[in-house]
Amino acid sequence: MVTLGLVVAEFNASVTERMEAAAREAAAERDADIGTELSVPGVYDSPLAADRLARRDEVDAVAVVGAIVTGDTDHDRVIADATAQSLTEVSLDRDVPVTFGVSGPGQSGAEARERVEKGAEAVNAAVDMVETLA
Repeated sequence: MVTLGLVVAEFNASVTERMEAAAREAAAERDADIGTELSVPGVYDSPLAADRLARRDEVDAVAVVGAIVTGDTDHDRVIADATAQSLTEVSLDRDVPVTFGVSGPGQSGAEARERVEKGAEAVNAAVDMVETLA
């Protein structure tokens, strides 16, 4: 059985709570166990939490879920780019798959609510990567 760490961003909770539920459902369908879950304030905070989970011997992969909604500036793009790059570095540094189940940037709140399946996609990608690398 694959054991996952799950990182959930609290910002945009009306979306991320549904993403978390989709992630948990996908894990159950794939016979994967979510061993540890960490909630973080926002997507930008997820790399440190993902790194802490990736260090654990019992964690085979880490799935990160969150939603980045467009504001009045390009802040959403900066957050998305920095987070994606940092999560990639965690994965490579720890030799543990870390998947990016983050919707956005460049989306409205309504569009984010339509993309809650990103939670399931992150879990499915994590399980696939563990199986591929085994």
